[in-house]
Amino acid sequence: MTTGVDPGPHPVRPRRSRLRTFLPLGIAAWLVLEIWLLTVVAGAAGGLTVFLLLVAGLLLGSLVIKRAGRRAFRNLNEALQRGTAPTRGGGNGLMMLGGLLLMLPGLISDAFGLLLLLPPVQKAVGGYAERTVDRKLREATAEGALGDAFQQARMYRPGGKVVQGEVIREDGRPGDTSRETGPRPPLTS
Repeated sequence: MTTGVDPGPHPVRPRRSRLRTFLPLGIAAWLVLEIWLLTVVAGAAGGLTVFLLLVAGLLLGSLVIKRAGRRAFRNLNEALQRGTAPTRGGGNGLMMLGGLLLMLPGLISDAFGLLLLLPPVQKAVGGYAERTVDRKLREATAEGALGDAFQQARMYRPGGKVVQGEVIREDGRPGDTSRETGPRPPLTS
């Protein structure tokens, strides 16, 4: 089905990042390694032992997530009662990630989950993650990428229809023109 409109030359797609290229391969390798390790342990210790290890990881992970969630909620509640902004960090996010890794079936994910529960590892990983996020945000704002992304998404939708409009407030604040103009006509193509 052709519309008779020539869209012009096809835009050149940007190169895929290394993360998008290798992440699916890494996840597949991790899953194969987890399954292989479970079969090795099942051969050495028995299937019941592997089942009990998986159930223990599930229970321990849910306990860790519940505890970290309660602590995060308690910190938020205390900050709101004091009238201050909640403090960053505290390790709750990394504890929840460690609990989630414990809940996933597999021994490698359990080992990483247990590592994330150790305070020195939490401090190191948390510091690295915070520095990385700050650096990426500085790079994005220096290039103007965040503001430009929203502008480009609105203006350059391939095959999409751009509808120009304005915001009309209906809550009685200044700029409310809905009462003056009456009902708006429907959009037509």
